[in-house]
Amino acid sequence: MQDILLVIPSYNEEKNIQTVVGELERDFPELDYIVVNDGSTDRTAQICRENGFELLDLPVNLGLAGCFQAGMKYAYKKGYRYAIQFDGDGQHRPEYIEAMRKKMDEGYDIVIGSRFVDGAKDYSPRMIGSRLIAGAIRLTTGVKITDPTSGMRMFSRQMIQEFALRLNYGPEPDTISFLVKQGAKVAEVPVRISERLAGESYLKPLVAAKYMVRMLISILFIQNFRKR
Repeated sequence: MQDILLVIPSYNEEKNIQTVVGELERDFPELDYIVVNDGSTDRTAQICRENGFELLDLPVNLGLAGCFQAGMKYAYKKGYRYAIQFDGDGQHRPEYIEAMRKKMDEGYDIVIGSRFVDGAKDYSPRMIGSRLIAGAIRLTTGVKITDPTSGMRMFSRQMIQEFALRLNYGPEPDTISFLVKQGAKVAEVPVRISERLAGESYLKPLVAAKYMVRMLISILFIQNFRKR
């Protein structure tokens, strides 16, 4: 498992980061990680330093896209075979990483930790939006992805290189759809996502609605003009 890097984008996660990384170090010492502090204005970076956590400290806030890309550049330069996006708020569970890695070893480029691949149902507005995005991806690529908005995604060495050297896009559903169009092989494994340990998600209902609309427009129209 030491050829996997957990990229943990973190912005103002002072209430969660010590618990999240502490659990990783205590219960999953075989997993390498890097906390990417995205110019937090709270004590996120300070807590990481005080506890000796592996830290990539960005001096300014780049947003998820730039923050994640910084982590992928780190993974690329350090020679990791796989990298996984792992939230710093406690929602992602490390016990599913081994199953995701086994699926990657079958020859996939991206493995998504899916909340719905096992048939689970969720009719909340956010999940309805996720299903609309899934429909748009299937319409434009022919590939079925049950949970395109899941943030728990593992990437192959080739995908690490794409994010590190070529793509100026964040780890969002429209980027996954774009990579599928370029020939990336995607699989899903069932996972359960926990509630945030503390704090509030930035995806308030209005923000979430705008996000869904932006993803749909990007997948259905803008992607036709993207270039590698």
